Amino acid sequence: MKLWLIKCGKVLNAIRRDGLWHGLAKAVRGLVTTARMMVVPSGDILIITSGIGDSARYRAHHVAEELRNSGLRVSVTVQDNPFLPRYARRFRVFIFHRVLYMGRARALYDAAKATGKTIIFETDDLVYDPAFLAHMDFYNQMHSFERMQYEHGVGGEMVRDPYVKVATTTTSFLAAKLREEGKEVFIVPNKLSARDVARAEELFAQKNYAETETITIGYFSGVISHNKDFATLTPVLIRLFDTYAQLRIAIYGPLDLVPELSPYADRFVQHVYVPREKHFANVAAVDINIAPLEIGNPFCEAKSELKFFEAGIVGVPTVAAATQTFREAITHGTDGFTAATQDEWVSHLGALIESAALRERIGTAARATALRRYTTTSPDAHNTAYEEFLRTAIAGPSL
Repeated sequence: MKLWLIKCGKVLNAIRRDGLWHGLAKAVRGLVTTARMMVVPSGDILIITSGIGDSARYRAHHVAEELRNSGLRVSVTVQDNPFLPRYARRFRVFIFHRVLYMGRARALYDAAKATGKTIIFETDDLVYDPAFLAHMDFYNQMHSFERMQYEHGVGGEMVRDPYVKVATTTTSFLAAKLREEGKEVFIVPNKLSARDVARAEELFAQKNYAETETITIGYFSGVISHNKDFATLTPVLIRLFDTYAQLRIAIYGPLDLVPELSPYADRFVQHVYVPREKHFANVAAVDINIAPLEIGNPFCEAKSELKFFEAGIVGVPTVAAATQTFREAITHGTDGFTAATQDEWVSHLGALIESAALRERIGTAARATALRRYTTTSPDAHNTAYEEFLRTAIAGPSL
């Protein structure tokens, strides 16, 4: 019952954020996708994920694709699957991604422990520890039902269980936090799927960096939790609007603009959430991508470099907040820019607004980085130590 209340809270938030029609349509698509994931082929590794959004896409489906490319047998399902407890004997390794320790997921977890199977805790956020909720602006905007999932942290019981020796995550910042919990940690960065890359190839072939009458900066918010992140750029955007009459801002996804930007409302175009099939076309349509975050906020520092390589794969240059993750991912001035101060944001964005040649140079370099490091077939992407750990776990004995 509790799990269904949480899901009702998510649907109500989607309706509030995207409107009745778009919110319900998103919920229906989610139900269809969830139903498809109830069919679970046999294998050695089972990834159990909490839902069907971008987090599940990158941390379950794309990770599974990469591991299959390395010859491992991997299946993916959701925590809603009513048959979860049956899988305890069908697989050797269980990876729990943002799964709540309740219901059938708890039954599977306990059965896997009882039979001596390998359990891996997987997270791409700090949501497993309730202590960090104070840094999560979105938490206070959630429906009370949806907040129920954070009472003990998302999977917090698992990460605190000494039986679970290993964790996987997206960034070195998160890896350090998980090591504080006594875990051996493998960093498995987010990657683009083969389907993503194929779509990006088509879009990049049409890319035109020629000077135009308007320059569009794109911001892909994803969820309403990015209100506070975007607001950090308010003084920067005002300075840029006052300098560049050709500047426009395209917002994709939910975002509430602060009152200080009201005089520039005609320079903003807001778009509703779109399915994955249309996402990369929207990214390719902008001239510059931005990824603002609150530097020093643990919840923001934990975020991955996803916004950098999703833009890079279609040749769009990015200016990102100088968090630890973005500083590690971006070679500043070569395949993107990082900014720590308002003056740095204005300088880097101004340079890109003024120069089509610079946008092309940085964009094509970002694409090369994305292809080399951020696809499920990237030559520099595989964590061979993690794959060897999995092979050893698969071959090992169980009770």
